[in-house]
Amino acid sequence: MGETIEFPVNGTSARGYLALPPSGSGPGVMVVQEWWGLSPQLKGVTDRFAAEGFVALAPDLYHGELATHDEMDKASELMNKTVPSGQAATDMMGAIDHLLGLDATTGFDVGVVGFCMGGLLAMKIAALAGSKVGAAAPFYGAPIGDDTIDWSNLSAVVRGHFAELDDFFPPDACQALFDELKVMGHDVEITVHPGTHHAFVNEENAIGPYYDEAAATKALGATFDLFRSTLG
Repeated sequence: MGETIEFPVNGTSARGYLALPPSGSGPGVMVVQEWWGLSPQLKGVTDRFAAEGFVALAPDLYHGELATHDEMDKASELMNKTVPSGQAATDMMGAIDHLLGLDATTGFDVGVVGFCMGGLLAMKIAALAGSKVGAAAPFYGAPIGDDTIDWSNLSAVVRGHFAELDDFFPPDACQALFDELKVMGHDVEITVHPGTHHAFVNEENAIGPYYDEAAATKALGATFDLFRSTLG
């Protein structure tokens, strides 16, 4: 089990959920929330990364606010208030710097994994943070159609996991973005999991009966392997 912490951000502070591995130290991983907020389910995912040997930190991008699964309008409002303003990026940069400054964190870069909105943000912050992010794993979320991102600073290995039947982030559009990044010379790959829907890793079935245990286990396992092989 982890704990709620505060970390500095641009002269002020933000909160997050920090979980340490059984060994007490390991590579750093930032876990980025879905549009619901820093939910108990997301904290559980953070604990799972810690159990796999990572120092895992999930920043609270909504600063204490949370939307339940029957409050999609509220979730949308919170997302639209946080992401376009740049506050989410600022908080994530603070979380990355905090991770890298912890005695428990080994290595000189971190991994970033995010889900839905968090997948989109994982790719954005990897482009913004440059060499501070060694690997990124966006799950069913990507900044498709966003031509404002400067990808020239992206040095992370990116391995995305997307759902074949996703209406929020259609796999063809996500594949097109990854193809563009590959043409630019970036080390990116996309896996589209057959028969899956959006949020197939969320065991609480937040938007419908879409949890797919087999696909979730496969995708998360690949992400653990990615971070073990690239970080440090």
